Amino acid sequence: MHDNRGPLPGVSGPLLNPPSSPFGNSFYGAGSGLIRGGLGAYGGKLFGSGSDYVQSNPNSATLAVLIAQCFQEISKYFSDPQYYFQVNDHYVRNKLKIILLPFLHRGHWTRITEPVGGKLSYKAPVNDINAPDLYIPFMAFATYLVLAGISLGLSGKFSPEALNWQFVKGMLGWFLQVMLLKISLLSLGGGESPLLDMIAYAGYSFTGMCVAVVARITLSYAYYFIVLWICLCMGTFLVKTMKRTLFAEIRSYDSSRHHYLLLSIALAQFPLIFWLSNTTGNWFF
Repeated sequence: MHDNRGPLPGVSGPLLNPPSSPFGNSFYGAGSGLIRGGLGAYGGKLFGSGSDYVQSNPNSATLAVLIAQCFQEISKYFSDPQYYFQVNDHYVRNKLKIILLPFLHRGHWTRITEPVGGKLSYKAPVNDINAPDLYIPFMAFATYLVLAGISLGLSGKFSPEALNWQFVKGMLGWFLQVMLLKISLLSLGGGESPLLDMIAYAGYSFTGMCVAVVARITLSYAYYFIVLWICLCMGTFLVKTMKRTLFAEIRSYDSSRHHYLLLSIALAQFPLIFWLSNTTGNWFF
């Protein structure tokens, strides 16, 4: 999807304000080396050692080209993990406001581009409030598990097994959300968006789920009204984000199908958030 916008995503140069992440600087700088650098090093070693074999066996050239393209596609699919952790306190505060109160956002929803190496590239989250990040989803998911443990403890159902099931539910819900967004893109003729973009957008739902779990712990029956509001806010946020940020780049456009898919994304938030905010240690309500 991003082929028509230049290399994606990332910007060169030092950060304006490094993220204050509990993972530490080692984790912050390691993602790119583990995925893209690792794939590149392995691919270079593989093809460097096999160049003589390819030259002496012309029939194997096609296979070598296919393998090279495979490495390139994997690297492009995962994008640059370091890009998604270029955040600061100002970004986090404003992003949480947009996620939890999307109706109050008066700015645009499209991402900002800048010329890098003669091509357009998206600005990092620290410089663009509409850019996806992985810091908030990871922190929200960790907070969600902590709140789930507290809820289980208050109800007298806490156990390592119950908390483990809650973790599995959370990961499954995250996966289902990613698949929903990805399938929506594929059905509209897109699908080139990096996987980490999808993981980031889907993971924002856990910020709303944290609020829902707190409401379930402290407000008893009022929880149901609050979780309905959270579902509405998360559905609105994802619809605005997908419509302006992702669907705008799709080359083929079908207005009716476009609207149906946006509606399905919004409606899917209701059963998903109700299910995941159920912290009783059971798979269902």
